Amino acid sequence: MSRLNALLVLGLLALVLLSLGIGAVPLSLHEVAGALLRPLGEHADLSDALVQQRIIVNEIRLPRVLLALLVGASLGCAGAALQGLLRNPLAEPGLLGVSSSASLGAVLCLYYGLGALSAWLLPLSAMACAALATLLLYLLARRRAGNLSLILAGVALSSLAAALTSLAINLAPNPTDMQDIVLWLMGSLNDRSFADVRLCLPFVAVGLALLLACGRGLDALSLGEDEAASLGVNLTRLRSQIIIGTALCVGASVAVTGAIGFIGLLVPHLLRRFVDYHPSRLLLSSALGGAMLLLAADILLRLLGGERELMLGVVTALLGAPFFLALVLRRRGVAA
Repeated sequence: MSRLNALLVLGLLALVLLSLGIGAVPLSLHEVAGALLRPLGEHADLSDALVQQRIIVNEIRLPRVLLALLVGASLGCAGAALQGLLRNPLAEPGLLGVSSSASLGAVLCLYYGLGALSAWLLPLSAMACAALATLLLYLLARRRAGNLSLILAGVALSSLAAALTSLAINLAPNPTDMQDIVLWLMGSLNDRSFADVRLCLPFVAVGLALLLACGRGLDALSLGEDEAASLGVNLTRLRSQIIIGTALCVGASVAVTGAIGFIGLLVPHLLRRFVDYHPSRLLLSSALGGAMLLLAADILLRLLGGERELMLGVVTALLGAPFFLALVLRRRGVAA
């Protein structure tokens, strides 16, 4: 493990302990450790206060932390993989419409009540739409589209998905359904349980495994498609692997937390210089960094408090939008 990844892991551990300790009932590090190390079923010899601590940590806060780690790692790694595949540093699931398309698939599943038939239909619908969006973007990139064309195509795709989502909301049978869909689209880790963790974990695990295995191919692809092919890289398999991996990661994440943007843009840009601009080394670092950033943002929300908790997707957008604008302006200055 590189020094950077070791530091990211240590930072993650610190944030996990902090997240488990903060809330309406603050808990010390000793209390958090005791709750984690002792199973929930062993309550016979415990006071009511200790039982309450274990329930708070294991049943309320731990699922939220695990989802932050899974979703953050998914979005960070998917962003780094897309940037390597499209050879475009501005590529990111949210900006290019992949997240919006996944949201559309999930909303359609909710709108037509398919989620009541099987809980697995929700992530499957989101992943199918995310895969379709990623494929369309890749086909455009193959035609040597420039950065501006690719971003505009992503904006158009995102706008189309958002319009169709708004249409579904507009046609919602009752106001309660409409409110639930709108709040879900804003992105949040609040009120999540281990059922949500179990729902997304298998898809995220497979998606991350596919993306992390693309490192060698992305290193070769950074030299150009012809050079990568001459080095023995199967470009068709590499593209398919990244498209499927991105769809699994983004679709499963959106299905359980709603749309959370800019993680896949912020993290690779912040870490790229520390891995000497090697796509293969950036993948794992971006996964760890994405988990760390999303967990830190969630902790910030809870520390701010208030009568009504802010939505996580709104906060990441507030952080990411100025960064994206600064990045675009800097690139334009370099090009000039």
